[in-house]
Amino acid sequence: MSLNREEELAKLEHYFDRLWPICRSLTGDGVRESLAILGEEMDLKTSAIKSGEQVFDWTVPKEWRIRDAYIVCPDGRKIAQFKENNLHVLNYSTPVDRMVSLEELKDHLYSLPSMPKAIPYVTSYYKEKWGFCISHEELERLGEGDYRVFIDSELFDGELNYAEAVLEGESGKEILFSTYICHPSMANNELSGPLATLMLYRRLQAVKNRKFTYRFLFAPETIGVIAYLAREGQGLKANLEAGYVLTCCGDRGIPTYKRSKKETHLVDEMAIHTLKHLSDEFNTIPFSVGGSDERQYCSPGFNLPVGSLMRTPYQQFKEYHTSFDNKDFISFGHLLETVDFYTKIAQGFELNDCYLNAVQYCEPQLGKRGLYPDSITSEDPRTELHRLLHFLSFSDGRTSLLKIAELRNDHILDYVDIVNRCKNAGLV
Repeated sequence: MSLNREEELAKLEHYFDRLWPICRSLTGDGVRESLAILGEEMDLKTSAIKSGEQVFDWTVPKEWRIRDAYIVCPDGRKIAQFKENNLHVLNYSTPVDRMVSLEELKDHLYSLPSMPKAIPYVTSYYKEKWGFCISHEELERLGEGDYRVFIDSELFDGELNYAEAVLEGESGKEILFSTYICHPSMANNELSGPLATLMLYRRLQAVKNRKFTYRFLFAPETIGVIAYLAREGQGLKANLEAGYVLTCCGDRGIPTYKRSKKETHLVDEMAIHTLKHLSDEFNTIPFSVGGSDERQYCSPGFNLPVGSLMRTPYQQFKEYHTSFDNKDFISFGHLLETVDFYTKIAQGFELNDCYLNAVQYCEPQLGKRGLYPDSITSEDPRTELHRLLHFLSFSDGRTSLLKIAELRNDHILDYVDIVNRCKNAGLV
C-alpha cells in the first residue's frame, strides 16, 4: 500500500524509535534484532557466515555479545553505564570485572577533548581489549582512588549476518542499494541509511512492470560486504547495472554525490542529472577509499559501478561517531528528501533507453497520430511540442534518453508522457 508524505514521515520516525536503542555491532543479537524489525516491511532473506570463515583476505570475526557494563567510582557513583547509552562501551570490548587505579583506568578510557560533552564511538574489532567511552568533562572529574570496572560481554564462535531483499524486474539487470547495519545508537551515520533503504523499497515495490531488478542489501560495514561479495560477487559483477551506498542520509546538509571509480559511468550520470534538476544546491566528490562500502564494490577485482548519494559526508560533520549524532541532529524531512532523490534516480533508469523512431526519413506526421495540437498560435507555449520533436529527432536507436534530455537541459522524467504517447502511437 502506498503512503502519503505524512504517513511516510511517521513511519520513518516509528522505525527510528524502535531501532535506536539497539546495540548493533559487526555481529550479534543487535544485528539480528534490527534485521527482524526491518523485515516487518521488507521481504528480507537473512544469511549467516560462520566465525573463522575466510572471505578473500579477511577472516570473519568471533561473535560479540554484550549484556551490561559500568564503572563504579571510589565514592560509589556508577558512571559509563551501558544501559544508559550503549556508546559507553568500547565496541567489541572483552569482559572485565576487577578493581583498577585511576592511572590504569585512564589507559582504557576514550574521550574527545575537542567535544567535552560528547561520548565518542570507538571500536576494537580485531584486537581484543576492554574499554569505556565517556565525555571529556566526566574524565576530568575523576579523582584518585580505586575503581571497579565491569563489562559483561563475551566473544565466541558464532556467525556474521547480512540480509537482502530483491524486487524482480523484467530484466536480469540489477540496481543495488546497499547500506550498513553495524553501528550502535547513532542517527545519521547509522539509522538514516537503513531507514532510507526501507522507504525506497516500499516505493519501488509499488512500481508495476519494473524493467530492472532491484536488490537491497543490509550488511555490517566492510567485513559484511566483503563476506557478501565473497559469496555473491561474481553474480553481481555479471548483472549489476548500477549501485549506490546509502549512508548519512538524514542531516540538514545539502546533497553530496560521491562518484564511482568509473566516474563517467551511467551510475554517476544519472545521479548527477537527478540532483541537477531536483536540488537547488549539491556537491559532487570523486571516488576515494576514505568512506564506506563503495571501496569494496569498487576494488580492482570487481570495479563495479557503485557510487553514493548522501548529505553531509562522513567525517565532515562534528557529530560524526559521537553521542551528538542523535535524533535531534537529523531531520526526517531531509531524510525523506534523500529518498526522493533515490526514487527519481530509479525512475530515470526505468525510463532511460535508446529509442528508435519508426519514421527515420524526415519528421513524422504527428497530426494523423493525434500528437499535434489541433491549432496553435504564436502565443501558445511550444515547450511540449518542441520536446516531442526533439525526442523523435534524436531517437536513432543509439542515443540514450538521458543524453536526449541533457541536450535540452531537460530532466529525463520530463519525457515520461512523451515516451508513452509515442509508444501508444507506434512511433517508437
